[in-house]
Order: sequence, then C-alpha cells, then structure tokens
Amino acid sequence: MSKKLTIGLFGFGVVGQGLHDIIRTKNLNIEIKKIAIKNPEKSRTLPAELFTTDRNEILNDPEINTVVELINDTEAAFEIVSRALSTGKNVVSASKKMVALHLQELLDLQRQHGTSLLYEAAVCGSIPIIRNLEEYYDNELLHSISGIFNGSSNYILSKGFLEGLDYDAALKQAQDLGFAETDPTMDVGGYDAKFKLIIAAAHAYGVIIKPEEVLNIGIQTLSAYDLQYAREKGIKIKLVPVAKELDDKRVALFVLPKFVTETEFLYNVEYEYNGVTVQAAFADQQFFFGKGAGGHPTGSAVLSDIAALRYDYAYEYKKAHAQNELKFTNNIELNVYLRYEDEFLVHDLGFIHIYERYYSGDFKYVIGKINLQNLITHQQRISDNKAFVAFADQLTGVSLASAY
Repeated sequence: MSKKLTIGLFGFGVVGQGLHDIIRTKNLNIEIKKIAIKNPEKSRTLPAELFTTDRNEILNDPEINTVVELINDTEAAFEIVSRALSTGKNVVSASKKMVALHLQELLDLQRQHGTSLLYEAAVCGSIPIIRNLEEYYDNELLHSISGIFNGSSNYILSKGFLEGLDYDAALKQAQDLGFAETDPTMDVGGYDAKFKLIIAAAHAYGVIIKPEEVLNIGIQTLSAYDLQYAREKGIKIKLVPVAKELDDKRVALFVLPKFVTETEFLYNVEYEYNGVTVQAAFADQQFFFGKGAGGHPTGSAVLSDIAALRYDYAYEYKKAHAQNELKFTNNIELNVYLRYEDEFLVHDLGFIHIYERYYSGDFKYVIGKINLQNLITHQQRISDNKAFVAFADQLTGVSLASAY
C-alpha cells in the first residue's frame, strides 16, 4: 500500500512546471502543497496562494513529508536538502553539482536521520541509470561506464559535424533554444558531465570522489580543423565522461572529447540526446538512450523518484558500504589526438610514444600515448594555447585499444 506524499516544491522553472504538468495527468496520491520561488513578480499559471518566497513555510511545515528541490543555486540547494533530511523529510533533487560536491555529507545525513534522498533526474535526464546501477548492477563487476551525459555540448557537436556550423554559431543556436546557458562553461567545459559521472561512479563502484580531483577538458577550443580531421577518418567527436576500473584496486575517472567510430553506440547519439554505455563482466555491454534535458523528460525522472518514495524506497549504496578497496587514481595511459600551436607544449606533455605527427600551415597535430596526470598538470597551458585534445580507442588505423 502506498502512502500519501505531501510535497513542498522548490523551484518552478522548466523542470518544475514539467513535473506539475505530469502529476496533473496521474492519480498517484500525491499533493503539491506549496511551491517556493525566488521571483514573486513573475506571472504564474497556478493560483498565487500556492507560491511562497519563504523556504521555511515548506521546511517547517509538519504536514509536508517530501521536499522536491529543483533550483539552480548549489549552496542554497544543499542547505534546503540537508535541513529537510535532518527534520525527517525525504527529498528528491535534480541538482547534480550539489549532490556531487556534498555526496559524503548527504550519505551521512540519510544514515543519521533515516531519511531518503533520490536524484535520478540529476544524471542524464530521463535515462534511469542510477536506479539501474543500484538495483540491476548491484552485484555486477563493471569494467566501465561512459557516454554522452550533456545534451548542450552534444547539440553543438552535432551542429558542427552534421551541418557544418562553426563552434560560435552552434553555441548561439543552443543558447537560443535554451539548451545552453548564457555562460556555457558548465556544459561545454565538461563540468556538468563530470558532476554526473561522480554520482554514477558512487553507485557503480562505491567510491566517493571530490570533483576537483577529476580531469575535465571540454570542447571550447574545437576548430574546423578538428571536424575536418574527424570527417576524413569517418569518426565523430563527442564529449565523453569515463569511469573505468583498472584492476581490483584502482578506478579512474575523466571527462574528455573522444573520437567515436561508427561501431560504437555513441556514434549515433545526436543533438540534445544522451547515451550511457555500461561495460559489465557478465552482462557484457549495454546501452541506455534518451533525452538528457527538457521539462517533461527530466520531470518524468523526478516523478519516478517521487513515486518510489511512496513505498519508502532509498538508495542502499551497497558497493560503498561493502569492504571496498577501490581507490581513485589519475595514473592511467590514454591515446590522444592533440591539435596545437606551441611545440613546447608537446614536449612538456611528455608523450610516452608518438604514433603520428602532422604539419600543414596552421594545422598541427600529434597522436600518441600520454599519462592522464600530465594532462592535469598542464591543463591551463592546454587551454591558454587553445589546443584541442581528444582520446580514442583507434586513430588513423593504428589499434590503440590496449591503452584505454
């Protein structure tokens, strides 16, 4: 028998409105009692008495047993979520940055107060990857999780590759459509994908990793030369987060552009869609595909979590609670393509092996094997040099799969 949920909702933007639209079509014994908003002057489609600008109206209301947090302010979100969990309210959140930054604290709060925090909507929108990692893969050895976790950057890459738009024009279109923010750094810089990856890795491997320890290099420096190279080789460029178990003691995480071949699932994931590939020891390779953003797709993930709370569902974090000896490391060798201007950058990056070099006018690239830690050490120089880095399993017909 499901229990009634009385909800206090924080945020009534695209996702909040999408959630409300979906709830109205269902009969789930769910009531939204109050909605906290920042701007009381904004015109709303619902009765004014449903809204408040005082968070305490929700947090101090004993009748509200469930808080749904859908705001953009990371630290305000953490304060709301932590207070709710501490006072016996279960929480559903879509704030990937907040969860990734405060994951250990949030685990401790749930354990201490016997409350539940669910955040399926924080990772890849409508794709139910967290619940699958929790339930389906709970006893499975996972070799890797990778994919396209950010629809904004993927939209830009699709526009460039399929339609020939340059980076700035594609970004402007993404912003006009609401896929990218006015400051797109979180998306195109790989930060958004990194936060999602850290959350997924906690459920896949039981490791709690600080975001600042994980490399993220984005697509801001993508040029026509890089797209030309990809087209000539019959490959595509995707921004791909990777969590990979190296052995029974080490797991590596990073976010980098990747050259994807037509034999890979991600090759056909275009525009604002997301895709997640799970490589498992026994289940082998499985692929999840769906919209990663938007009011109704993300709202459906939020509603799925809300519905689960009617039956007192909670993440068990089985792998985190197990005697897990896995440690995070950046000591992994990757095969990379580096398009650059400064010869000293190539030297200082310390390539272990160089397979190919190319010079033609303004277009210079090198292909070789490098240690991930060297990319981290020289990340700022790579950015200042406007160099573009991509990793791959295969480049120019040379099989490099052993390094990835």
